[in-house]
Amino acid sequence: MAGKLKSVAVYCGHQYGTDPAFARDAAKIGAMLAQNGIKMVFGGGNVGLMGTVATAALENGGHVTGITTHDVVAKQEPMHEGIQAFEIVNGVNERKQKMFELSDAFIILPGGTGTLNELTDIMTMQQIGETNKPLFFMNTAHFWAPFARLLVHMKNTGFFVHPEDYNLHGATTPEELMEKVLNY
Repeated sequence: MAGKLKSVAVYCGHQYGTDPAFARDAAKIGAMLAQNGIKMVFGGGNVGLMGTVATAALENGGHVTGITTHDVVAKQEPMHEGIQAFEIVNGVNERKQKMFELSDAFIILPGGTGTLNELTDIMTMQQIGETNKPLFFMNTAHFWAPFARLLVHMKNTGFFVHPEDYNLHGATTPEELMEKVLNY
């Protein structure tokens, strides 16, 4: 069963990406969250890594909450129909806030600009002291390595001044990630 983390927001792409490992790891993480009794909060979609992680959690008896926006619904993007809780909010900022409120921690899987936006919002909140909720990176196929290099560059040039202000945890396998989540 879960330790002190009871619910986790999973941020990831609504595409599958070019490496099959992205979907493989997303499915493993969804399954492991469910198997360990950790509720999952996500963007509500039924496509790409978003759909993969949610389906795996549901197939393993997990509780899944989806948060999406009216604009996404208006575009008729497929929503995940099997989830237990679903909420439609007015915009992206409200969506991020709701996901933040419902979660004790965050898992970042590979994704695009939306995922990057969610990641940097959490890091900014950590930096200014609005939260200390942990952020777990799933570095499947070294996806986040360029971002890690950017952080080093930012530190070396005086813009990532206090790395200790951040509650970041990286992993290269789903098993390593879940061990960190469970032992947090």
